[in-house]
Amino acid sequence: MQNADKGTFLTVAEVAEIMRVSKMTVYRLVHSGELPAVRVGRSFRVHESAVKEYLDSSFYNAG
Repeated sequence: MQNADKGTFLTVAEVAEIMRVSKMTVYRLVHSGELPAVRVGRSFRVHESAVKEYLDSSFYNAG
């Protein structure tokens, strides 16, 4: 199978570090469906493009 979408999958801990939130916050986003993830065994992996899209869509313009 060819991987057309280049990039890597991140662990929940890596996503939490990038977003500067707790791992529990990332788990909540995954379970609510706000952040798409793939389940691998008992853990989740989030594609780096999904993190970027989530952060891009979450900008709030104050003022």
